[in-house]
Amino acid sequence: MSAFSALTAPAKTVAIVAATVFAISSTAAGATCGLCDSEIVINGDLAACFLEKYDQLAKESDPAIVVDLSDCSSRGIVEALPSATVQIDEPDTQFMISRDQLACLRAKLEQPDLVLDPSARIDLTSCS
Repeated sequence: MSAFSALTAPAKTVAIVAATVFAISSTAAGATCGLCDSEIVINGDLAACFLEKYDQLAKESDPAIVVDLSDCSSRGIVEALPSATVQIDEPDTQFMISRDQLACLRAKLEQPDLVLDPSARIDLTSCS
C-alpha cells in the first residue's frame, strides 16, 4: 500500500499540490542563491586580491562561491585617519556570491572610473 492510497481524495489533492509547489520552489531556489550577498564593501587592496584569485574561484563547480579574502594582507600602505564626519564602511573579507555575481563583480572591479579607497560599496543585485 502506497502512502497516497491511504489518503482520502481531498488529502491526496493537497499532498500532490504541496509536493508540486515544493518541487517548483526547489528548482527556482537552485536558479538563484538565497544566501548570496546582494552587496559587498571592498577596498583597493582587497579588489586586487580578488582579481588575482578570480581564475581559481571561477574553476569552482558549486553554484554558490565562498570568497575568502581574509588572507589578503595590506600592501604596506598606511591609511590616513578618517575625519570625524566621514564614515568609512569596513570592507568585507568573506562573502558568498553566485557564479553570475562572480563574473559581474570582476567586471565591476575592472571599471577604470571606480574609486575603491578608502572603501566602495558594490551592488550585486543587477548581477543575477
